[in-house]
Amino acid sequence: MPDTPPPPDEWTALLAARAGGEMPRGPLGRLFAPVLAAPVAEDGCVVVGRLAQTLDGRIATAAGSSQWIGGAGDILHTHRLRALCDVVLVGAGTVRHDDPRLTTREVAGPNPVRVVLDAERRLPATHRVFADGAAPTLLVAATDGPARHGHAEVIRMGRGAEGLDLTSLLRLLSGRGLRRIFVEGGGRTVSAFLAAGLLDRLHVTIAPVILGSGIPAFSLPEVSRIADGMRFGWSVTQLGDDILCDVAVGRARPGT
Repeated sequence: MPDTPPPPDEWTALLAARAGGEMPRGPLGRLFAPVLAAPVAEDGCVVVGRLAQTLDGRIATAAGSSQWIGGAGDILHTHRLRALCDVVLVGAGTVRHDDPRLTTREVAGPNPVRVVLDAERRLPATHRVFADGAAPTLLVAATDGPARHGHAEVIRMGRGAEGLDLTSLLRLLSGRGLRRIFVEGGGRTVSAFLAAGLLDRLHVTIAPVILGSGIPAFSLPEVSRIADGMRFGWSVTQLGDDILCDVAVGRARPGT
């Protein structure tokens, strides 16, 4: 009889679960099961925000430098989220400061559709996300202009109370069959989704670094009492020298 093939590793099983297969029962399966769960929100999306911060809650220096706060484990985790999601979404500031490619170079798995929020269309088309053609890319803007920006398709989106209309954007993405949305950064963009009550999960990596100054992780409406802050259940996973906090946000928003 031929040798029995070895069982697939857990990451291979997760990629199969992404396509409708059975969810693996190991630690990766437990961590990423909420990402691959069926959407329950009316917009038809599962939305996961992610930030890497220092021990004192900074995501970048005052000058905007943020590469790399997290270590190798955090980078691997980020690429896994990209591979499991239909969309990786970032704000204009992340593209301006980091010039990311937003691809799955560190893991096996498909590149997601890349979505960049740039309401005023100020980013040049020379950034790699617009120029490399490595994956389908959407530029979301509130101003009129050409239908293409480098290799990116431009989507005209109205404004909401705090910038682009994110609720309408999620409905648009869901209508295109893009339902697992990974909001990779930066802090203002993740905060905008949180403030609008549009995050299902929040993955926050905390690195053993203290800066003492810099850009804070979250920018939300001010509260006067500790009791008015947002409080959640979470689980904690070791990522090399860092820790990952998986927070069950459940579309909560400040003040509720």
